Amino acid sequence: MIDDFIPEIWSANILEHLRAVLVYGGPSVVNRDYEGDIAQAGDTVHITQFSDPTVKTYTAETDITVDSITDDTRALDIDQAKYFAFDVDDISRRQALPGWVESVTRGGAYKLANAIDSFLSNLMYTAVNGTANDVGDVTTDISDNNAYGQLVALRTILKNDEVPDAGRFAIVPPEFYAALLQDNRFIDASASADGGAALRNGFVGRAAGFDIFESTTVPEPTANRWAVIAGHNMATTFAMQLTEVMAVARELRFGDLVKGLNLYGAKVVRAECLAMFTAVVQA
Repeated sequence: MIDDFIPEIWSANILEHLRAVLVYGGPSVVNRDYEGDIAQAGDTVHITQFSDPTVKTYTAETDITVDSITDDTRALDIDQAKYFAFDVDDISRRQALPGWVESVTRGGAYKLANAIDSFLSNLMYTAVNGTANDVGDVTTDISDNNAYGQLVALRTILKNDEVPDAGRFAIVPPEFYAALLQDNRFIDASASADGGAALRNGFVGRAAGFDIFESTTVPEPTANRWAVIAGHNMATTFAMQLTEVMAVARELRFGDLVKGLNLYGAKVVRAECLAMFTAVVQA
């Protein structure tokens, strides 16, 4: 068996690596309020939301009106199951550089993160595409410095929907990020005082009141058209648990099999806290 293989430690290390590279799955973009304990694919987390009370004008010596609070229960299904598996031949292991098994496992975690981000980005896209919060196609010309103005349009939508100012995000593809870099109104994280600590999980700076994240998993409905999604992490809830990483002896080979399974699910619970436009970037 692989030397010093402790499943709990390997699982914890992979979860830590996942959280370090997730963008759409990062804490600034989604919440994990209902994560709980996930044991197997098909588990369901029930989410209960309550209506808000109305604010009324009080008149002395007049009876007040009492609101009836309603609730709405929605199901967050843990319906995504992804895995990786690879052979570790005894001879290959002894001839290879030390630590290669761990390195390959971390690579598997990175691929899992990419799959999770793609799932989440398309979930958000589906929730807001074609709604009143979808601006539609907008041409972004790098030479015209108009990328910032497109983010301002999303800010206006979210403000009118009373989405909290603090904690707003926008996730852009590299092509749109290149356009932002041409605009001096964009605060580049690498040039700011906290840039060294901030360049995690794709964070690249701030613009129009948004924390800007760069990702290669931004939805691309058609070639060279990217869905730039902005919002607040109250919009989407995400639940994940890496349930198992193990190394088992191969029956017909001299070596081991390393495999890992990741279960997760997500739901957009407040679509009004998301807005988007489709960027068509021109040089």
